[in-house]
Amino acid sequence: MDKRQIRFFNTTGPCNPKDHYMLPPEERLVGAQLHRYIRDKLYWVLHAPRQTGKTTFLQNWAREINAAPEAGAVACYVTVERCQGIPDAERVMPNICHAIRQWAEWTGLPVPEAGLADPGSMLNGILQNWAALVAPQALIVLFDEVDVLQGDALISFLRQLRGGFAGRGAGTFPTSIALVGMRDLKDYITAAKGGVPVNPGSPFNVKTDSAVLSNFTRDDIARLFAQRTAETGQEISVEALDYVYEQSRGQPWIVNSLFMRATMRVLDETSSETVTTRHIREAREQMILARETHLDALAYRLEDPRIRAVMETLMTGEPDLRLAESEAFRLCLDLGLVAIERGTPVVANPIYRETLARQMTYGPQLAMPEPEWKWAKPDGTLDMDALLREFQKFWRLNSETWEEMSDYTEVFPHLLLQAFLQRVTNGEGRIEREYAAGRGRMDLAVEFKGAWNIIEIKLARKNRSPAAAREEGLVQIRRYRDLIDPAAPCYLVIFDRRSGEADWEERLFWTREGDVTVIGC
Repeated sequence: MDKRQIRFFNTTGPCNPKDHYMLPPEERLVGAQLHRYIRDKLYWVLHAPRQTGKTTFLQNWAREINAAPEAGAVACYVTVERCQGIPDAERVMPNICHAIRQWAEWTGLPVPEAGLADPGSMLNGILQNWAALVAPQALIVLFDEVDVLQGDALISFLRQLRGGFAGRGAGTFPTSIALVGMRDLKDYITAAKGGVPVNPGSPFNVKTDSAVLSNFTRDDIARLFAQRTAETGQEISVEALDYVYEQSRGQPWIVNSLFMRATMRVLDETSSETVTTRHIREAREQMILARETHLDALAYRLEDPRIRAVMETLMTGEPDLRLAESEAFRLCLDLGLVAIERGTPVVANPIYRETLARQMTYGPQLAMPEPEWKWAKPDGTLDMDALLREFQKFWRLNSETWEEMSDYTEVFPHLLLQAFLQRVTNGEGRIEREYAAGRGRMDLAVEFKGAWNIIEIKLARKNRSPAAAREEGLVQIRRYRDLIDPAAPCYLVIFDRRSGEADWEERLFWTREGDVTVIGC
């Protein structure tokens, strides 16, 4: 096959079946009944995290409707992304009307008149005119990126749509409207009203459904790569598919990025070599180090104190009875940053977990001097004993001063130890991290030149003595080690966070408990 004809795994913008390997996104819609929205003239909401396929779905669905004369409808996709950061309706409404006219021009549809000058009725007017121009066909409008609207502009936008709802119909007003963004509409209305919860008289009480777009299943991921196998003959191992699902939890952008890098960067795009777990692991590391836009956005999210607080709770593993009920946790759920697995709040997938941890440790890592002490054994493997003894010294000398400068308090010990480890392993090793709310610990698996070391971090607090932390930790670290490598050396690191209850001589210790080294900090 001519190389120019081969489709590829897409990570930038909407997918289309001509150029990209893709699965029908409507298969992943949950809580939606597409046929009813047209037949019964309904308004509805679709919300899902960034880069899960919302825009791909909207544009594909619009094409399908427009290619089916029996639908008796014209579907139009309109993005309001240009209105981001503009809070006042006087500037937002002309921008939305311009987007409508621009889309009509691009697609060859009748171009509606600009509408009335009053921002409070401008959108309503242009939609009435547009509906009249496409009659006798019904007008369906799919508004994307609605989450960028804010304040009075959002309220005005919704009120004008609701104002035309009663008179909707072919030739009068759009018969069906979809509002699409990252969060359910009620959350944006609440934010626009200064945190006041939505009431039945809210500006958009005419929606019939709030649908979501789910992640890929393991079978979906296999079906997606099977398209490449059918076109090029290149196969992928079962173990590699399992690893893709394990690392991504089916997040569509991550799946496509791993496949794209494995088939076009790790391997040459014309290669017929079977993709293995080794190729996907290399693609994973490339993706994280490249800090592509999707992952870079995670760093931006950490600037929000609400999100930072949720991540601290998950990383320390301390129980928080209020976590799942908090607005901050619901925000993280809607953004796709966290999930609930087997009843436990966790970071949504291992790649997010790694990216967030690296971002949170990046500052301390750069501030650390290059290690001048011996940290490698004669065979080149990591001398974890020497490394952690040096960390004890570093912790005693720097922890109090550095903690005062940190944005993180609860999770500061975890971050500093990880930064210390990352400073040494960068480029030659990797750290795999496990943490979740309620577990009371963080697990680290450090791989360096093929050899594993297992580290568990526990905190001694006012309500948990160092002895209790040790007892819990010994059971937990052995269980975790058996999942990674039963022969791997184990280190239980206990940070004493009891204010003023122990001096440095008591806090710093080094003992052995059978096959586990216990280290006090």
